[in-house]
Parts: sequence; structure tokens; C-alpha cells
Amino acid sequence: MHVTVRLFAVLRERAGAPQVDLDLPDGASVAEALDALAPLAGDVPVVLAVNREYAVADTVLRAGDELALIPPVSGGDVARHWRVTGEPLSLDVLVALVADGRAGAIVTFAGTTRDVDFLDYEAYTEMATAELERIVTEVASRHRVCAVAAEHRVGRVARGEASVLVAASSPHRPEAFAAARELIDEIKARAPIWKRESGEWVEGTQPPEK
Repeated sequence: MHVTVRLFAVLRERAGAPQVDLDLPDGASVAEALDALAPLAGDVPVVLAVNREYAVADTVLRAGDELALIPPVSGGDVARHWRVTGEPLSLDVLVALVADGRAGAIVTFAGTTRDVDFLDYEAYTEMATAELERIVTEVASRHRVCAVAAEHRVGRVARGEASVLVAASSPHRPEAFAAARELIDEIKARAPIWKRESGEWVEGTQPPEK
């Protein structure tokens, strides 16, 4: 079967094109596609998307699918990633985003629903996304890190599922811990995202004025 592979940044430059065509056996998985692309992308940490939805290695591909290999979003020498989404969050995806050959430590934090069957999250999505970008950029500039990433979910989040994830990688653990702590603290203080529990909106903090 035929699959189109979208490429970005360093991968696009290596291939000399924004996409390549891949022929795979019927029922092949994303992992098999990555194996076929190893000469091109084997040394680059990537997050995977199939038809513009994040995917994992065992996702089954179909003829005509578009597979995207997404390197970390970079700002200077530090890779950065941020997202507000209604999709389930994946800690494996976030770890892959901050993986770096220079990093001796990766620290993550996951905020999950507990004690109740679900929580409902609402966001001023455009502003929350912009605020996550600012927070990630500020944290990256203040700490000696290789990469930082943050994602927040909106909509209904069931018990045990993650509503917010942050990750930071660094050559040494103190910087990774400090960056991850600052990421989650700043997101909780500044991002215009609201939580409803058992039908009641949970009181939060007043975002700081600029």
C-alpha cells in the first residue's frame, strides 16, 4: 500500500523534499514505516501523526494515509513544544519530544483526575495556547535545559487520565526538576483554563496582570 510521509525542518532538508512516498505491506504499522525510514530519520527524536492526529508506534496504517514525522519545535538551542487539545494526552509522546542526546535527565509531571469519575476543562484556547508558548519559552531561557514541553487537555477528562503534562530534559537532574516545576506552576497560575468538578467550577487563582 502507498503512504505519504510529511517531513519538516532537518528531515525535510535531508530528504530535499517536504514529503516522500512509502510503499508498505497491507496492515503495516507506524513502527514498520519508521523502520523503513531509519536511514533518513533514525537519529532524530520525532513525534508521529497520522492524518493530522497524534499516533503511536503500533497504529495501523491504511492505503492513502498521511504519516507526519514531527521533530521538536525549536527556539534557539532549546527544543520547545506546547499544545492545548481535546485529545487524550500521552506521556510517551511528551518524553519523545524532549529526548535529546545531550540529556542525562528527563523529568515529567502528569496531573490526573482523581476521586471523581471525571473533570470538565474549558479554555480560552487561542489565548491559552499563546500563554503556554510564552511559559515554555521563558522556562527554556531561564534553565540549562535541552528541551521543554507542555500540553493541557480540554473537555471531559475521566478518572486516571491526564489533564496536563509537562516534561523537561537537561544534562543534569537539578535543572530538569527546576524547569518541570516552573512549567507546571506557571501553567496553573497563568493559563486561562477552568476546571469543573461535580457540576461546580473550581476556584482558581487570578492571572497576574502584565
